[in-house]
Amino acid sequence: MATAAVPAAMAQDGSAAASRTPTGKVPAAVSVLSIVEHPSLDALRDGLHDELKDAGYQDGKSLHWAYQSAQGNQGTAVQIARKFVGDRPDVIVPIATPAAQAVVSATHQIPVVYNAITDPIAAQIVKSMAPSGTNVTGVSDKLVADRQVAFIKRVVPDVKRVGIIYSPAEANSVSATREMKVALEKQGISLVEVAAPRSIDVGQAAQRLVGKVDVIYTSNDNNVISAYESVIKVANAAKIPLICADRSSVQRGATGAMAIDYYRMGRQTGRMVLRILNGEKPGDIASETSDRLDITLNLDAARRQGATLSPELKAEASEIFGKP
Repeated sequence: MATAAVPAAMAQDGSAAASRTPTGKVPAAVSVLSIVEHPSLDALRDGLHDELKDAGYQDGKSLHWAYQSAQGNQGTAVQIARKFVGDRPDVIVPIATPAAQAVVSATHQIPVVYNAITDPIAAQIVKSMAPSGTNVTGVSDKLVADRQVAFIKRVVPDVKRVGIIYSPAEANSVSATREMKVALEKQGISLVEVAAPRSIDVGQAAQRLVGKVDVIYTSNDNNVISAYESVIKVANAAKIPLICADRSSVQRGATGAMAIDYYRMGRQTGRMVLRILNGEKPGDIASETSDRLDITLNLDAARRQGATLSPELKAEASEIFGKP
């Protein structure tokens, strides 16, 4: 049923503060900044966009949609964030930690709905997962390390050493690495850490793990995922099972993951954006985490990497790539 349009009151920096509907006279403006483009973050962006479209927001009519990628460059992210703030949209959605840090530093008035941040507290995006009382809320892609370790053991039951590649400049990756170390040590498993500050360092970092580990594990490190083919190449050549934390990397060539569906998380983010467009304040909305984890397997990758997947694990998988 059609709803009467409500005039948009403007906040101090020009953002819309009043309730807005898909039939409003002024299009809702949503600006999206991703730190980099890779399949998981692209799926998240698409889920967000689809949720808005399904709620009645149409591009060029009731929705002004702006999307930019920083192509992995923090300086570029800062520039885009400042541009978006100058555009005065109703909501800014930064995807991944560096993008969110750039946006929250650029505005304290425009509503911000972050996404794909493993540890938003350590990244200083919010002080807790409770309602922030500020202009910021969002959805974290934090995974429980103990559950990730349990999944690794199901793929490689006799694992003794796990290797991880991480970006030391990415707060979420540092946090995930620290938590994995604690969880692995509780199971008597050691963690071998290799830093990859840039995407071009990822392949060499993976090569340094050969002969030292039984499994390579990758967290939701955007630097690593953007260069994931170089990790897959090393894992295949050395026959080291590659376990990851996102579905898209399994499709690309990792053996398996117990992971978040990023498209579904994008839709979850979209529902949060809709609440703000309908008049709720971001500071009154608690941060959320993904509501479900799925097992995804790649049978071809498992064979190439020397992993034997049990019938029980295959039966539990929500999605399986490759030939039986």
